[in-house]
Amino acid sequence: MNLDNASAPEVFILLGFSNHPWLEMPLFFMVLVAYIWTLVGNISIIVVSRVDPHLDSPMYFFLSNLSFLDLCFTTTTIPQLLLNLWGPDKYISYGGCVTQFYMFHFLGATECILLAVMSLDRYIAICKPLRYPAIMHHRLCIFLVAVAWISGLANSLLQSSLTVQLPLCGNNKVDNFLCEVPVMIKMSCADTTFNIAMLSIVGTFYSLVPLLLILISYGFIVATVLRIRSSEGKKKAFNTCGSHVIVVSLFYGPVIIMYVQPSAANSQDKNKFMSLFYSLLTPMLNPFIYTLRNKDMKGAMRRLLGSCHQRTEQT
Repeated sequence: MNLDNASAPEVFILLGFSNHPWLEMPLFFMVLVAYIWTLVGNISIIVVSRVDPHLDSPMYFFLSNLSFLDLCFTTTTIPQLLLNLWGPDKYISYGGCVTQFYMFHFLGATECILLAVMSLDRYIAICKPLRYPAIMHHRLCIFLVAVAWISGLANSLLQSSLTVQLPLCGNNKVDNFLCEVPVMIKMSCADTTFNIAMLSIVGTFYSLVPLLLILISYGFIVATVLRIRSSEGKKKAFNTCGSHVIVVSLFYGPVIIMYVQPSAANSQDKNKFMSLFYSLLTPMLNPFIYTLRNKDMKGAMRRLLGSCHQRTEQT
C-alpha cells in the first residue's frame, strides 16, 4: 500500500457480505436501525451528562467520553457499510481506506484504555469512598482521558505506518465490509511475518493489559463489597459496577479473538460478523445497558424529557 509503489490500487472493493446477496437488504435495514439507535442513545447520554447537575461526577464524565467514542467509532465504518449494502457500488478510495483503518484502530485502542480508566474510577469510589472526591478531581479525570486518547493515537500511528508499507501487487479486493489492519495484512503479496507479530504484540498490549487492570480493580471491588454488611449496600455497589462489567465483556470478547490471535483459523464470514459486533452492536447496546441499570441516569433522562415536554407545551 505504499504510495510510491506502482502496485498500490487507487480504489478498493469492499466485498462485505456480497457472497450472500440475499442477506444484504435485510442487513441494511437492521444496520440502519441499529446505527440510528446508536446515534440517539449516545447523544442522549452526552447531553444528559452535561446538562443535569445530578450527574456532575467523574463516573458520568467518563461515560460521556465513552459515548462520544462510540459515536466516532460507528461513524467511521457504518455509513460506508450502508452504502455498500444498499447498492451495487462497493468501492472505497485508497485515502478513504487508509483513513478508515487509521481511525478504527485509533478509536478502538482508546476505548480499551478508557474502559480500564472507568474501572479504576469504580475501584476508588467503592474501595476508598472517603478519599474519592480528593483523588478523582477534575484535573485528574481530564488527564486520564487524555492518556487514553494519546495511547490510542500511538497505536494507530504504529499499526497504520506498518500497514501502508505493504505491497499489494494490484490486489484491491477487501474481503470485509471495512478496511482494518488484519484484513489488509492478508491482502499483501509480501512476507507479513513481522506485521502479524507486531499486530499480535500490540493487540495483546492494548487489549490484555487494560483487561488485566480491569480484572484487578474488580477483584478488589468484589472483596470490598463482600465485607459490606447491609444487603442494600451490596446491591447498590454491584448495580453501580454491573453495567461496566457487561460493556467490558461485550467489547473485549471479539477484540481479543480478532487481534490477539489474528492468524487464528476463523472463517472470514465469522470475522466479518465479529467486526460488525464490536463496531456497531456494542456501541448500540452501551446506552441501553447504562440507562437500564442506572437509576440516576434514568432519572436524568426523565427530567430532560419532562423539561422538553414543558417547553413544547409553552410554545
